[in-house]
Amino acid sequence: MTPHVEELLARIRSLQNEIEEEYRQTREEFEHKRVELAEDLVRQQRRYKVGLLRFLRRTRLLVALTSPVIYFGWIPFLLMDLFVTIYQAICFPVYRIPKVRRSDYLVFDRTDLPYLNIIEKFNCFYCSYGNGIAAYTREVAARTEQYWCPIKHARRIRSAHGRYPSFFDYGDAEAYNQGLARLRRQYSDSD
Repeated sequence: MTPHVEELLARIRSLQNEIEEEYRQTREEFEHKRVELAEDLVRQQRRYKVGLLRFLRRTRLLVALTSPVIYFGWIPFLLMDLFVTIYQAICFPVYRIPKVRRSDYLVFDRTDLPYLNIIEKFNCFYCSYGNGIAAYTREVAARTEQYWCPIKHARRIRSAHGRYPSFFDYGDAEAYNQGLARLRRQYSDSD
């Protein structure tokens, strides 16, 4: 990897750290304000809550009829969750890859919002789980790829995971052979 690319990657990591710090500070400020204004906020938010019957009346028929298709997604999400958790529990210790903390990817805080009715809360729970499992799976797959095949593709791919930029260039056999063992140990940014 060229020094310029390494410098760019370092700047990206630095910016990501700044974003995380900004998010942490914003979250702390929000938590402080939430404690101060909790009762008033809940009262105000409940005014926007759409009752269950009115919510159902407003729902288009085709939306209601297709909802079972969406909710059948629970099955593949649960199976993926189970497989990925078992996979990394068995394989990652063998490969000496640090395990991905599932709890870092599954966040269920939107169900606490007082302006959501029970269906909206369930939908938020479902989306949080589905997207959380997708992100968790992606990180497990990214760490696996970093161990087994850390080579960039010949053509550009969309939305590459965060480990991809440190992979070896396509066709650079020398870098691959010289750096594979080192890259297989570079998980410190994820612990």
